[in-house]
Amino acid sequence: MLEDENRLWYRDAIFYEIPVRSYYDSNRDGIGDFLGLTQKLDYIKSIGIDCIWLLPFYKSPLKDDGYDISDFYSILPEYGTIEDFDLFLEEAHRRKIRVIADLVLNHVSDQHPWFIEARKSRNNPKRDWFVWSDTMDRYKDARIIFIDTERSNWTWDQNTGQYYWHRFYSHQPDLNYDNPEVREEIKKVIRFWLSRGLDGFRCDAVPYLFEREGTNCENLPETHAFFKEIRRMVDDEFPGTVLLAEANQWPTEAKKYFGNEDEFHMAFNFPLMPRIFIALAKEDSYPIQNIIKQTVPVPPTCDWGVFLRNHDELTLEMVTDEERDIMFSEYAKLPKMRLNLGIRRRLSPLVDADRYILELLHGLIMALPGSPIFYYGDEINMGDNIFLGDRNGVRTPMQWSFDRNAGFSAADPEMLYAPVITNANYHYEFLNVEAQSRLPSSFLNWFRKAVSVRKKNSLVLGRGDIEFLETGNRKVLAFLRSYDSEKMLCIFNLSRDPTNAQLDLRKYAGWTPEESFSRVPFPKIGELPYFFTMPRHSFFWMNLSPPGDGN
Repeated sequence: MLEDENRLWYRDAIFYEIPVRSYYDSNRDGIGDFLGLTQKLDYIKSIGIDCIWLLPFYKSPLKDDGYDISDFYSILPEYGTIEDFDLFLEEAHRRKIRVIADLVLNHVSDQHPWFIEARKSRNNPKRDWFVWSDTMDRYKDARIIFIDTERSNWTWDQNTGQYYWHRFYSHQPDLNYDNPEVREEIKKVIRFWLSRGLDGFRCDAVPYLFEREGTNCENLPETHAFFKEIRRMVDDEFPGTVLLAEANQWPTEAKKYFGNEDEFHMAFNFPLMPRIFIALAKEDSYPIQNIIKQTVPVPPTCDWGVFLRNHDELTLEMVTDEERDIMFSEYAKLPKMRLNLGIRRRLSPLVDADRYILELLHGLIMALPGSPIFYYGDEINMGDNIFLGDRNGVRTPMQWSFDRNAGFSAADPEMLYAPVITNANYHYEFLNVEAQSRLPSSFLNWFRKAVSVRKKNSLVLGRGDIEFLETGNRKVLAFLRSYDSEKMLCIFNLSRDPTNAQLDLRKYAGWTPEESFSRVPFPKIGELPYFFTMPRHSFFWMNLSPPGDGN
């Protein structure tokens, strides 16, 4: 574990999500691995990343891209050995980069030895590690999450003549957390990886651990009580560890996972993410303002993880039917682009590779409350392949260069775990790290600059309060971030047309706004409304300096 006096490091950090198989292949087998990932740490450092989030790397049949685990204490052989993992962790820490990993708590693969034992007989010692029933009538109020593929949360086991419970795929039986043996075993898993030096976990599917009749089996008190146990354990035994909750819930429920600063350190801000795109589609700042007001404040030692896209579909579970219709009509015009209650697209294709919008979205996600989490490849505006099954279209090989296989692997192209992107608009031959690194005006170099500016303002943007400002124009979103004496004004034009905004900044009369990227000072604030004209889909970050502060 990377030692740091700053126990709140995660509040100031830039996170970067990586599937090991997708990043870099070191041994020519067509699959990314830990040795390959280690070779790319200097690049990751160069784009300003403070913490890597790894998708599951444990042994798995890979029916759900590793979220179906068959051995919690292992490395998938295609990714390397435990020694390769240790070396990667050591090298990441040497560069002051932390690493957190996915911890899949809710379920295992049906090929896990625990479940193989459990389905041998009703008397097997592992039987009670899972949830069984003679009928499908139990827990009827629990929703089905993967509505495209599953018709029930129960699946029949022919061998023992009972149904087993699963909230996700039928090949992912849920663990029975009412069994203290299960809870203790999961604690052993956590200790195993943290003792190797891991800096924390992104905890998968946290709302679903327990089941109770007459409820929707989500966010139950027993679930919160168990995570408080986990928090006490890691605080006592591995101080500095961070726990990040994947709880795709409405704000009232999502905020509860912070507890009284005794549960999760962080949680994904799922309610915010789709409303950013809704605000863009409607050219209306209200959806963002409204949801932020519902998600702040949070306890002083807790924080949101804010994101634009990740490895899953852009989930639309926590929106209204009207909002979902807007999202589908604007961002998923073809049925092939949709999955379950979401959209399976990468960020750049969602907005038709519009550079103005892409800069606007990144500027917004780095200025709103929380720690930004970026998805590998989005820093070069990688495309997707909607013709690959499930969510695999957003998990294609990283595009490093114009060489064979996008520089991802020296294997024969037929051996790649997934084809590289050859769509004309996102072809790896021109859209890659090498080409963008050479071009000063590339999105990659703009991204590096934006991250650098954000880091210089990490306290005010990472921990500061937020105050929304009246603009007289709903197409413009404006807010003030404040932390101690630091003030930062952030303004975003959500419209596809040029527009203007007038801000009442009289209480800062005499202060000087300074554009944060260029450090160019703007006219001093006076008693009159402060006027901005803005090109379409543009933004300003402005540091405010008080009178006498060198101005």
